Amino acid sequence: MIIKSPQPEAAHDHSNVGPAGYQTELLTGAEMTRAEKLAVAAGLPSLKLMESAGQAVAEAAGRLATAGTRVAVLCGPGNNGGDGFVAARFLKELGFGVRLALLGPLSALKGDAAAMAARWEGSIEELNSASHDGAGLIIDALFGAGLSRAIDGTVAAVVAAVNSSGRPVLAVDVPSGLDGTAGGPAGPVVKATHTITFFRKKPGHVLMPGRMLCGFVHVADIGIPASVLSEINPMTHENTPSLWLPQFPWPKPDGHKYHRGHAVVVSGSAETSGAARLGARGALRIGAGLVTLIGNAAATAINAAHTNAVMVRRVEGTEGLAEFLQDKRRNAVLIGPGASVGEETAGDVLAILASEARTVLDADALSSFVIEPSSALEQRAGFGFLRGVHASARAPAALYDAIKSRTAPVVLTPHGGEFRRLFGELAGSKLDQARAAAKMSGAVIVFKGSDTIIAHPDGRAAINANAPPWLATAGSGDVLAGFIAGLLAQGMPAFEAASAAVWLHGECANVFGLGLIADDLPEVLPRVLSRLHGLG
Repeated sequence: MIIKSPQPEAAHDHSNVGPAGYQTELLTGAEMTRAEKLAVAAGLPSLKLMESAGQAVAEAAGRLATAGTRVAVLCGPGNNGGDGFVAARFLKELGFGVRLALLGPLSALKGDAAAMAARWEGSIEELNSASHDGAGLIIDALFGAGLSRAIDGTVAAVVAAVNSSGRPVLAVDVPSGLDGTAGGPAGPVVKATHTITFFRKKPGHVLMPGRMLCGFVHVADIGIPASVLSEINPMTHENTPSLWLPQFPWPKPDGHKYHRGHAVVVSGSAETSGAARLGARGALRIGAGLVTLIGNAAATAINAAHTNAVMVRRVEGTEGLAEFLQDKRRNAVLIGPGASVGEETAGDVLAILASEARTVLDADALSSFVIEPSSALEQRAGFGFLRGVHASARAPAALYDAIKSRTAPVVLTPHGGEFRRLFGELAGSKLDQARAAAKMSGAVIVFKGSDTIIAHPDGRAAINANAPPWLATAGSGDVLAGFIAGLLAQGMPAFEAASAAVWLHGECANVFGLGLIADDLPEVLPRVLSRLHGLG
């Protein structure tokens, strides 16, 4: 009998929102190897590390299965397999029936894995696609995060059989076949219901599709001291409040609205002004002292009829916008939601970047600076203005130059299509691409999606994992952009502001639940902020 496993969609627990105790660091495979070597150099024997890891696997398996359940332990030829041998030994001592299968001959095992195999007193079968038959729980200890090639041959058949078995699968380190750093498989990959990893998570545990393939992820302490992180200096983190809460701009007892910044949101036309209103509402809800929606006469009339606490102001043309921003109290600007794609929006963006205001560029503000359209479809979608005389002036380089020439921070918030139009097809994982885009542009990048990545030009990056699927609804990105602008207006550093806004955005959707529409997000935010208040 097996305890029912949670579904991958519910696999990550986001209830830990405190600033202390949550391990946000994400280690690449190479960084984890270095952590182990530093621990060994500090006096922790490598065999002890493997013993602790295997024991943690056995304990995790014991929580999933009731006494007497038969467990299949599938071991590979490396240290991941060594962990499996240790887990099998502990499970047998706990009274579980254990069936152990090994890929390759026993004589091929080396080092610690060979030592742990020698301590196993049970039988060892040759791995095949029937090795898990009769088991109520499968432990995948075939390959860890260091696998650099696609699974094939016998192992591919085993993976297919495991995936079609319908049984719970506990993966050791990462599901076999998954790149623990890039978050994707090169070929066949085990679909785990649970994964146990050691010391710290890896990027592949939170990047998609790795997050879905890992199921519920548990991190086990195997004795590696946290002090090794100061030497490794990891640059990638899971986006949780622990990362940014100490810098969150909570209202101060002696403060007033003028201390909390003045965010400006540039409205599109009357027909598309709702997007800007969503952004403005988000900026106000997250704590900006004042928020003003600006636009032409028609848009201002519509906005005035739909807002109360958000102020409105008629501002005509790029010159009017530039003049409006000469008042340095207007210290943060959002442009893009409903702005329309074209020369006018691009000119407005450049005018904003010539000011001293902290800036968020979203949606149409990004698509007004794109690489030459590659298809007639893109031109019909509104990018034809880039051809001819206007192409060089509206190329991404013009945007990057304007960003790099200023001192005030800029945040860009592209979804996948906008990202490719602005940055082209960049190499590597989504994390690699976000980092490259941040360095290329000089801006903080919020590369949106179910695994939104926040990347700083200095190499720091955070991967967000708390967004539910129902957050993908019209206008939700406009609210996110407003959250970022509101935090920038309050003086929060750009990387932390973007990270906080992304997490809060996802948490608002979690708190509201199914049936969410974008209008709901700012209204749920006070409940989420109340939970966080006092934890920083």
